[in-house]
Amino acid sequence: QVQLVESKGGLVQPGGSLRLSCAASGSIFSISTMGWYRQAPRKQRELVATITSDGSTNYADSVKGRFSISRDSAKKMVYLQMNSLKPEDTAVYYCNIQAKRRYYTDDSDYWGQGTQVTVSS
Repeated sequence: QVQLVESKGGLVQPGGSLRLSCAASGSIFSISTMGWYRQAPRKQRELVATITSDGSTNYADSVKGRFSISRDSAKKMVYLQMNSLKPEDTAVYYCNIQAKRRYYTDDSDYWGQGTQVTVSS
């Protein structure tokens, strides 16, 4: 079993900052890509940011320059620093990893339970 536990989100004023973290645990041989996705009401889940095992990052255009993703591979953790938050960032944020449970298996997708981030005055 693989578990992903996200930190609690919260209510933030526009222009504010929030840091999310996600810890992976369980039967994991290796993790390749780690990332964050979000889903706003009545919208599809969308990519926010990803980071590969060699540190390469990818961001949605809507968050470039405001959000920063990082990881601690030894601790199996991924972080999302969110600055200059806007009301349109309001969504449920999901942690995602692509991981192998055995050396001979392919990567599989694993998801956290989601954490609500609300940006409002």
